[in-house]
Amino acid sequence: MKSLMRTIHAGVYAERLRRLADVFVPLVLPGDRVLDVGCGNGLLLRTLLDDPRCPARVEGVGLERAPRGGEPVPVIEYQGGKFPFEDGAFDVVIVADVLHHEANENSLLKECARVSRRMVILKDHARDGLLAQARISLIDWAANSPYGVPCLYRYHSPSEWRAIFAEVGLDLTKEHHPLRLYPRGWEFAFGGRLQYVAELSVRTNRDR
Repeated sequence: MKSLMRTIHAGVYAERLRRLADVFVPLVLPGDRVLDVGCGNGLLLRTLLDDPRCPARVEGVGLERAPRGGEPVPVIEYQGGKFPFEDGAFDVVIVADVLHHEANENSLLKECARVSRRMVILKDHARDGLLAQARISLIDWAANSPYGVPCLYRYHSPSEWRAIFAEVGLDLTKEHHPLRLYPRGWEFAFGGRLQYVAELSVRTNRDR
């Protein structure tokens, strides 16, 4: 059963990577250093860096609590708490489908803001629309169960996300919501208003 779920998820995940690259690539500037927090297999960051539209001289590093080995990008192990980087060590920090697995999501998002010089890009779910909680829970379980990743089944509405950004000291620049990420059949059930990306600018002061 898990093998079948991995096979199905692989095709859906490939489409998701391509469509996220469409959103992320225009946000990266020449020479940027990019950190992918909770990078998993590293394929999102690798897809971004390899995209022909990506500017020159962009560098990327992944941060992961349980590195799997063999990732296509450099990965630094992280044991929780403060990230092992100085303030403003990166230009762009990506945190994609991580916060809904994190017990202390505000603290992790504050760390993303601390180590970013310019921008945090958040990709997560939005509890928005008919049976949103149940639909997100199903895709969350299906995507993570084969890999043993626990799910908290805690998701936010767009207005709740905005309140969190304000609380941690990030300024919302732009929302991508609804967001098309999946092949047609999957998109109808699990895409659109359930998918959410926020472009967040980092305040120049560090008094967060």
